[in-house]
Amino acid sequence: MQLRYSFRVYPSAGQRMALARAFGCARFVFNDALRVRETARAAGLPLVPSGELSKRLTASKKTPERAWLGEVSSVVLQQSLRDLDTAYKNFFDGLKGKRPRMGAPRFKSRKDNRQAIRFTANAGWKIMAGGKLRLPKVGDLAVKWSRSLPSTPSTVTVAKDAAGRYFASFVVETGTDDTLPETAGQVGIDLGLTHFAILSDGTKIDSPRFLRRAEKKLKREQRRLSRMAKSIHDAGWSAFLTMLEYKAARYGRAFVRIGRFEPTSQVCCVCGVKDGPKPLHIREWTCGACGAVLDRDINAAVNVAKAAGLAVSACRARVRPGSVPAQREEAGTHPKVSRASGSQAGISVL
Repeated sequence: MQLRYSFRVYPSAGQRMALARAFGCARFVFNDALRVRETARAAGLPLVPSGELSKRLTASKKTPERAWLGEVSSVVLQQSLRDLDTAYKNFFDGLKGKRPRMGAPRFKSRKDNRQAIRFTANAGWKIMAGGKLRLPKVGDLAVKWSRSLPSTPSTVTVAKDAAGRYFASFVVETGTDDTLPETAGQVGIDLGLTHFAILSDGTKIDSPRFLRRAEKKLKREQRRLSRMAKSIHDAGWSAFLTMLEYKAARYGRAFVRIGRFEPTSQVCCVCGVKDGPKPLHIREWTCGACGAVLDRDINAAVNVAKAAGLAVSACRARVRPGSVPAQREEAGTHPKVSRASGSQAGISVL
């Protein structure tokens, strides 16, 4: 499988100018090719193929009006055309139901929060003996290596974010020897604000509070956010889910997402009766149907596992049976998911 490793880079003043030139040229080529295709579409003509766009690019670089395109690596410009192809493919696949729907390709702006260029192996880039990253027509960039690359990278993407920071992102191939041995263990995970994650076995993981630890540096940005929005950013759910999903794939484990609006906090995991929404300050509640005393978060984690089609012992941690002995049948149905041989995890997407 392919993994991406990102590192901070520190270009000099001259290198920042060269990167800005490359960002601008790549953006111009992308927009120019998109305009050609959109013009053809408006005229009722078929989609202009990638080969034709590449020929037009090569010819335009030889004209006095666009000779400045030759000041950057030709690979960067060709990769910009491939990015346009990918954007169209994702758009059409969404229309066909092969993937979630995405908008049609749009024109790029110099005011976009992120600017990026990509170099493939044939561009002649390389990592020098001293640790610097040599890019064609840019120079040797200083890289802050936080870890070593597991194999020789196939591509490198250099990006500038909204804060003016530069990053180099390497794509590497990894083997399949990282797969973990088979196990019968299964767990449901509920993501929350009081605790970062709550497992169906009763384990609670404290929130890392990434945002509040950096709050002094982000004081101006924090004024634009409400206090609930702050808590969600603080939890870092999105990054956690992204890392958990790719690590599950890397180590041979099954990962299942459940719907964002699944009422995991409203349903009793013992009898399946939906007891309605509850304010956030209520951390423990008693089921009105079966009398079970439920920890709000652990109950939600078990329901996450059930909704993902996992067989877990319902509420096996901190659940006290009440005075009502009879339990009703579980209400409703849950989607069935084929079970893999390895460990599985269900995630509540909030």
